[in-house]
Amino acid sequence: MAWKMACKAIALVSALLLSAAGVNGQSNKLDVDLDSPDSIKAAAKIVAENMYNYYSGDQPGKTPGILPGPPPDGPYYWWQGGAMWGTLIDYWFYTGDDTYNDETMRSILFQADPPVNAFMPLNWTASLGNDDQAFWGMAAILAAEVSFPDPPGPDQPGWLALAQAVFNTQFPRWETQDCNGGLRWQVTSTNGGYDYKNTIANACFLNIAARLGRYTNNATYGEWVDKAWDWMEGVGYITEDYNVLDGGHTPQNCTDLNPVQFSANAAILIHGAAIMYNWTEGSTRDIWRERTANLVNRTIEHFFPDGIMIERPCELEDRMQCNVDQHSFKGYMHRALATAAVVAPFTRAAILPTLRSSTEGCVASCLADGTCGFRWTTGEYDGDVANGPAGQQMSALAALSTLLIDQERVLNGPLTNTTGGTSRGDPNAGERFTGLAPPREIKTGDRAGAAVVTVAVLASFLGSVLWMGMGWSES
Repeated sequence: MAWKMACKAIALVSALLLSAAGVNGQSNKLDVDLDSPDSIKAAAKIVAENMYNYYSGDQPGKTPGILPGPPPDGPYYWWQGGAMWGTLIDYWFYTGDDTYNDETMRSILFQADPPVNAFMPLNWTASLGNDDQAFWGMAAILAAEVSFPDPPGPDQPGWLALAQAVFNTQFPRWETQDCNGGLRWQVTSTNGGYDYKNTIANACFLNIAARLGRYTNNATYGEWVDKAWDWMEGVGYITEDYNVLDGGHTPQNCTDLNPVQFSANAAILIHGAAIMYNWTEGSTRDIWRERTANLVNRTIEHFFPDGIMIERPCELEDRMQCNVDQHSFKGYMHRALATAAVVAPFTRAAILPTLRSSTEGCVASCLADGTCGFRWTTGEYDGDVANGPAGQQMSALAALSTLLIDQERVLNGPLTNTTGGTSRGDPNAGERFTGLAPPREIKTGDRAGAAVVTVAVLASFLGSVLWMGMGWSES
């Protein structure tokens, strides 16, 4: 027995040394032939499994749908769960692998927060932004567009209805008192960032409205798309050169532009603009063609300087300062560009070579077990695990999956309710929601009532002090 244990110990040490040597020497890389769809699918499966290992919501006692967090309980905020399920829906659509479909469906329906189903669970109000809610809404509309299996039973909402609920709870938050329009970053006034009207919240709103409009052919959604675009352009968040800036604050009437350019903002706008090009006709279509082309060209120029994606604001040559959220942004860009290439075919010549070269850089950063780095320009795994490895995995999975763009079912484009889409909708979805109403105006009656309550509370307090001070309570 001692001899066997010694042999096992020697074998274990040897394996660890060989593993370390493989990692350090970069000989333990993910094996994939990007010219072979089967090889891409096999590699994507390995990366997907690695990503899913960071999820524990399918275990007893854990909350379905969310990645570990929010801080300090884990590195991930609530919205990244929605981003992950959207990534896995696309993974299923491109590869056909349904391994994660059941948990994807269970998680989205759970986090929708029945019976209102607007993705506004009260447990997350302390960190709930309009963009957070929208990432779950974008996962839902994607499920409708790609004919992801519908929830069973008439008592469960359709994917379309879930996205409509997000839209129906967001458009009433559009307010013109500050900055002449736009959505605030945060939903409630008690949250930090409530005074910030940023691009991500408004781009996500535009994105969902565009996709709902195309899916249902309802012009009202298109009117909101126009309003959101015109507002972002008017306040300077979308510049004449099609740089996409981050936002501004309401006390400064949104004139204090934050010039940082995050790829997620550009990606979500590209997706929405391309959808609008595909949906509209005539002179309107020409406008959206111009917008889509300019966004695509400027985005590739800025974020893919050598054909491989870089998150420019934080992925610096001499240091890495990207946070957990930003580690997932490359995936949203690859997914958005792939969809744009399908629904706006005039962009294919620019997009497809970029997706290919960027994925080559991504694959070079991945180890054989599907662990992928964040830097795709170094030709090796960067060992970056300090800011949430699930984001790196989402990005790598998106990069691999979207190279399978030339399949017939992908090229047929996102479905609509007249081209094979089967998802149930509800134009009134989300309208019963009352949990996070904005504070109403305080009126004279409220002040009078508050005064009465204050007097009553003060009298009760003084009576208690007198009771204790006199010693009466001791008997």
